[in-house]
Amino acid sequence: MFAKLPEQVTQPNGDGTARILAIANQKGGVGKTTTAINLATAMAAVGNKVLIIDIDAQGNASTGLGILPEERHVTSYDILMGQADVQSAIHETEIPNLHVIPSTVDLSGAEIELIEEDRREFRLRDGLRNVATEYDYILVDCPPALGLLTLNALCAANAVLVPLQCEFYALEGLSHLIKTIERVKRAFNPGLDIEGVILTMHDQRNNLSEMVEADVRDHFGEKVYNTVIPRNVRVSEAPSHGKPVILYDVNCRGSQAYIHLAGEVLKREGRAVQ
Repeated sequence: MFAKLPEQVTQPNGDGTARILAIANQKGGVGKTTTAINLATAMAAVGNKVLIIDIDAQGNASTGLGILPEERHVTSYDILMGQADVQSAIHETEIPNLHVIPSTVDLSGAEIELIEEDRREFRLRDGLRNVATEYDYILVDCPPALGLLTLNALCAANAVLVPLQCEFYALEGLSHLIKTIERVKRAFNPGLDIEGVILTMHDQRNNLSEMVEADVRDHFGEKVYNTVIPRNVRVSEAPSHGKPVILYDVNCRGSQAYIHLAGEVLKREGRAVQ
């Protein structure tokens, strides 16, 4: 069912460490978590070893991968606060090659608690050093804000994936994210770049979606992936079953879109190391 995906790109960074991708947009409800878990599932399905790190206090990525709240004994909060090592927080999922570090509501206080901490921007990057050689890709599901949690993800990442909803205000606020990425690049992480923009929640019956898509492609050119993620009821249903939509209903339009997106991402990653 994943025949359209390319073969695994071994050690994408070329130095034996995982390629770290932050999935970020300060606007909520744009498909960050859905993109994270389904992209990771498709990547894992073709042999890449993938780790998702949930740093959103809502814990939706954890729930969407079937990790029950009572099972989240060690979480991303503990990693950021230096209270546990990364290995102790990793959970296996029902998807082979796909692991997750879950989150809980405890993260809602981390923004304030981190302010007085040493190396507050690098807590996630420091924590990942011990597992960077064990994975091909690490995807960080960011909260809908440009605070210290997202800053930690940007400081740890090689690149950023930006899900962008096909609605009227799609481009409004995106300039803030781009400015933040540029500031992080100058001050903390010189290698950081936007890997790509993913158009989500596209409704082909709605002229507005087509107009937004045209605007985004005009602004960002080749940074925008060809694959567009449609509005799809099966995508909305899947999290309530604790599964990525690719497992819940592989034949639905949403699943097929994420499978194609994973193919694009892996091909782009492959070109980057050739």
